[in-house]
Amino acid sequence: MRILLLEDNRDIAEPLVEALESQRYDVRWVERPDDVFQEFTSGGFDLAILDVMFPGNDDAGFEVATTLRSQGFLAPLMFMSARDTEGDAVMGLDLGGDDYLYKPFGLREFMARVRALLRRVADTKRAVFERAELRIDLTTRRVMWAGSNVDLTEREFVMLEYFAHYPDRTFSTDELLDRFFPEATSGASVVRVYVSQLRHKISDGIIQTVPGGYRLGPA
Repeated sequence: MRILLLEDNRDIAEPLVEALESQRYDVRWVERPDDVFQEFTSGGFDLAILDVMFPGNDDAGFEVATTLRSQGFLAPLMFMSARDTEGDAVMGLDLGGDDYLYKPFGLREFMARVRALLRRVADTKRAVFERAELRIDLTTRRVMWAGSNVDLTEREFVMLEYFAHYPDRTFSTDELLDRFFPEATSGASVVRVYVSQLRHKISDGIIQTVPGGYRLGPA
Protein backbone atom coordinates (compact mmCIF):
# COMPACT_ATOMS: atom_id res chain seq x y z
CA MET A 1 0.00 0.00 0.00
CA ARG A 2 1.21 3.49 -0.89
CA ILE A 3 0.76 6.33 1.60
CA LEU A 4 1.36 10.07 1.33
CA LEU A 5 2.13 11.96 4.55
CA LEU A 6 1.98 15.76 4.78
CA GLU A 7 3.58 16.99 8.02
CA ASP A 8 6.03 19.85 8.58
CA ASN A 9 7.14 18.85 12.08
CA ARG A 10 10.03 16.40 11.70
CA ASP A 11 9.72 15.24 15.32
CA ILE A 12 6.20 14.03 14.50
CA ALA A 13 6.77 12.87 10.95
CA GLU A 14 9.91 10.78 11.35
CA PRO A 15 8.45 8.32 13.92
CA LEU A 16 5.31 7.99 11.79
CA VAL A 17 7.33 7.21 8.67
CA GLU A 18 9.44 4.70 10.59
CA ALA A 19 6.35 2.97 11.99
CA LEU A 20 4.63 2.82 8.60
CA GLU A 21 7.70 1.56 6.77
CA SER A 22 8.23 -1.11 9.45
CA GLN A 23 4.90 -2.53 8.25
CA ARG A 24 6.16 -2.41 4.64
CA TYR A 25 4.00 0.48 3.56
CA ASP A 26 5.45 2.62 0.77
CA VAL A 27 5.53 6.11 2.34
CA ARG A 28 6.11 9.46 0.67
CA TRP A 29 6.63 12.25 3.20
CA VAL A 30 6.36 15.90 2.18
CA GLU A 31 6.72 18.92 4.44
CA ARG A 32 4.92 21.62 2.44
CA PRO A 33 1.33 21.64 1.19
CA ASP A 34 2.39 22.64 -2.32
CA ASP A 35 4.61 19.55 -2.57
CA VAL A 36 1.57 17.28 -2.25
CA PHE A 37 0.43 18.01 -5.77
CA GLN A 38 3.81 17.25 -7.27
CA GLU A 39 3.70 13.82 -5.63
CA PHE A 40 0.14 13.21 -6.79
CA THR A 41 1.07 13.67 -10.43
CA SER A 42 2.37 10.11 -10.19
CA GLY A 43 -0.90 8.91 -8.65
CA GLY A 44 -1.37 5.50 -7.15
CA PHE A 45 -1.73 6.49 -3.48
CA ASP A 46 -3.97 4.33 -1.30
CA LEU A 47 -4.12 6.78 1.62
CA ALA A 48 -3.33 10.44 2.25
CA ILE A 49 -2.54 11.66 5.76
CA LEU A 50 -2.64 15.45 6.05
CA ASP A 51 -1.67 17.77 8.86
CA VAL A 52 -4.07 20.71 8.94
CA MET A 53 -2.16 23.71 10.27
CA PHE A 54 0.90 25.23 8.61
CA PRO A 55 2.75 28.51 9.18
CA GLY A 56 0.70 31.31 7.71
CA ASN A 57 -2.32 29.14 6.94
CA ASP A 58 -4.23 27.29 9.65
CA ASP A 59 -6.49 25.66 7.01
CA ALA A 60 -3.77 24.47 4.61
CA GLY A 61 -4.52 20.78 5.08
CA PHE A 62 -8.22 21.35 4.55
CA GLU A 63 -7.47 23.24 1.34
CA VAL A 64 -5.19 20.47 0.08
CA ALA A 65 -7.91 17.89 0.75
CA THR A 66 -10.54 19.95 -1.06
CA THR A 67 -8.30 20.21 -4.13
CA LEU A 68 -7.45 16.51 -4.10
CA ARG A 69 -11.09 15.50 -3.92
CA SER A 70 -11.97 17.92 -6.73
CA GLN A 71 -9.25 16.33 -8.86
CA GLY A 72 -10.70 12.86 -8.41
CA PHE A 73 -8.71 11.40 -5.51
CA LEU A 74 -11.04 8.73 -4.13
CA ALA A 75 -8.83 6.88 -1.65
CA PRO A 76 -9.17 7.39 2.12
CA LEU A 77 -7.95 10.64 3.60
CA MET A 78 -6.99 11.19 7.24
CA PHE A 79 -6.51 14.55 8.94
CA MET A 80 -4.33 15.00 12.01
CA SER A 81 -4.30 18.28 13.87
CA ALA A 82 -3.89 20.10 17.15
CA ARG A 83 -7.22 21.74 16.33
CA ASP A 84 -9.19 19.47 18.58
CA THR A 85 -12.72 20.78 18.72
CA GLU A 86 -15.73 18.88 17.48
CA GLY A 87 -16.32 21.61 14.92
CA ASP A 88 -12.84 21.12 13.43
CA ALA A 89 -13.39 17.37 13.09
CA VAL A 90 -16.80 17.90 11.51
CA MET A 91 -15.28 20.37 9.04
CA GLY A 92 -12.60 17.90 8.05
CA LEU A 93 -15.06 15.07 7.54
CA ASP A 94 -17.42 17.29 5.59
CA LEU A 95 -14.55 18.29 3.29
CA GLY A 96 -14.04 14.67 2.28
CA GLY A 97 -11.97 13.28 5.12
CA ASP A 98 -12.46 9.72 6.32
CA ASP A 99 -10.86 10.20 9.74
CA TYR A 100 -9.68 13.00 12.01
CA LEU A 101 -6.97 12.34 14.58
CA TYR A 102 -6.34 14.82 17.39
CA LYS A 103 -2.76 15.71 18.33
CA PRO A 104 -1.05 14.55 20.45
CA PHE A 105 -1.71 10.89 19.74
CA GLY A 106 0.06 7.58 20.31
CA LEU A 107 1.67 5.47 17.61
CA ARG A 108 -0.56 2.50 18.39
CA GLU A 109 -3.72 4.51 17.83
CA PHE A 110 -2.28 6.06 14.68
CA MET A 111 -1.35 2.68 13.20
CA ALA A 112 -4.72 1.17 14.12
CA ARG A 113 -6.50 3.97 12.28
CA VAL A 114 -4.24 3.55 9.26
CA ARG A 115 -4.94 -0.19 9.16
CA ALA A 116 -8.69 0.43 9.39
CA LEU A 117 -8.64 2.86 6.47
CA LEU A 118 -6.44 0.61 4.35
CA ARG A 119 -8.73 -2.37 4.96
CA ARG A 120 -11.36 -0.44 3.02
CA VAL A 121 -8.92 -0.09 0.14
CA ALA A 122 -8.01 -3.77 0.23
CA ASP A 123 -11.66 -4.77 0.21
CA THR A 124 -12.23 -2.83 -3.00
CA LYS A 125 -9.33 -4.41 -4.83
CA ARG A 126 -10.41 -7.58 -6.56
CA ALA A 127 -8.72 -10.83 -5.66
CA VAL A 128 -8.75 -11.78 -9.34
CA PHE A 129 -8.10 -9.39 -12.21
CA GLU A 130 -9.23 -10.38 -15.70
CA ARG A 131 -8.94 -8.57 -19.00
CA ALA A 132 -9.35 -10.34 -22.33
CA GLU A 133 -6.99 -13.35 -22.23
CA LEU A 134 -5.18 -12.15 -19.11
CA ARG A 135 -6.00 -13.49 -15.65
CA ILE A 136 -4.13 -12.50 -12.48
CA ASP A 137 -4.92 -14.13 -9.16
CA LEU A 138 -3.68 -11.49 -6.72
CA THR A 139 -3.95 -13.86 -3.76
CA THR A 140 -2.03 -16.84 -5.14
CA ARG A 141 0.10 -14.57 -7.39
CA ARG A 142 -0.66 -16.73 -10.39
CA VAL A 143 -0.74 -15.27 -13.90
CA MET A 144 -2.43 -16.92 -16.86
CA TRP A 145 -2.63 -15.93 -20.51
CA ALA A 146 -5.11 -17.64 -22.82
CA GLY A 147 -5.52 -20.43 -20.26
CA SER A 148 -1.79 -21.13 -19.86
CA ASN A 149 0.37 -20.32 -16.85
CA VAL A 150 2.90 -17.53 -17.21
CA ASP A 151 6.06 -17.70 -15.13
CA LEU A 152 7.13 -14.26 -13.96
CA THR A 153 9.90 -13.12 -11.70
CA GLU A 154 8.91 -11.39 -8.46
CA ARG A 155 9.64 -7.94 -9.87
CA GLU A 156 7.83 -8.67 -13.11
CA PHE A 157 4.80 -9.78 -11.13
CA VAL A 158 4.66 -6.75 -8.82
CA MET A 159 4.96 -4.42 -11.79
CA LEU A 160 2.12 -6.19 -13.62
CA GLU A 161 0.10 -6.23 -10.37
CA TYR A 162 0.54 -2.46 -10.08
CA PHE A 163 -0.78 -1.93 -13.60
CA ALA A 164 -3.71 -4.23 -12.82
CA HIS A 165 -4.66 -2.28 -9.68
CA TYR A 166 -4.88 0.90 -11.78
CA PRO A 167 -5.81 -0.44 -15.23
CA ASP A 168 -6.81 2.88 -16.77
CA ARG A 169 -3.88 4.99 -15.57
CA THR A 170 -0.78 6.01 -17.46
CA PHE A 171 2.44 5.59 -15.50
CA SER A 172 5.45 7.73 -16.33
CA THR A 173 8.86 6.15 -16.74
CA ASP A 174 10.11 8.15 -13.77
CA GLU A 175 7.32 6.82 -11.53
CA LEU A 176 8.00 3.21 -12.49
CA LEU A 177 11.73 3.74 -12.08
CA ASP A 178 11.28 5.30 -8.65
CA ARG A 179 8.82 2.68 -7.44
CA PHE A 180 10.35 -0.55 -8.73
CA PHE A 181 14.01 0.22 -9.44
CA PRO A 182 15.17 2.83 -6.91
CA GLU A 183 18.64 1.30 -6.85
CA ALA A 184 19.05 1.19 -10.64
CA THR A 185 21.96 3.10 -12.16
CA SER A 186 20.97 2.49 -15.79
CA GLY A 187 18.11 5.00 -15.76
CA ALA A 188 15.00 4.57 -17.89
CA SER A 189 16.47 1.64 -19.81
CA VAL A 190 15.69 -0.78 -16.97
CA VAL A 191 11.99 0.11 -17.23
CA ARG A 192 12.06 -0.57 -20.97
CA VAL A 193 13.73 -3.92 -20.33
CA TYR A 194 11.07 -5.06 -17.88
CA VAL A 195 8.22 -3.86 -20.07
CA SER A 196 9.79 -5.78 -22.94
CA GLN A 197 10.05 -8.90 -20.79
CA LEU A 198 6.36 -8.71 -19.85
CA ARG A 199 5.42 -8.31 -23.49
CA HIS A 200 7.60 -11.27 -24.45
CA LYS A 201 6.21 -13.55 -21.74
CA ILE A 202 2.54 -12.54 -22.02
CA SER A 203 1.58 -10.54 -25.12
CA ASP A 204 2.97 -7.70 -27.20
CA GLY A 205 -0.06 -5.61 -26.28
CA ILE A 206 -0.08 -6.29 -22.54
CA ILE A 207 1.71 -3.00 -21.76
CA GLN A 208 1.17 -0.15 -24.17
CA THR A 209 3.55 2.72 -24.80
CA VAL A 210 1.44 5.90 -24.81
CA PRO A 211 2.10 9.63 -24.53
CA GLY A 212 3.40 10.19 -21.02
CA GLY A 213 4.57 6.66 -20.35
CA TYR A 214 2.97 3.21 -20.13
CA ARG A 215 -0.45 1.76 -19.40
CA LEU A 216 -2.08 -1.64 -19.29
CA GLY A 217 -3.22 -2.59 -22.75
CA PRO A 218 -6.46 -4.21 -23.84
CA ALA A 219 -4.44 -7.44 -23.94
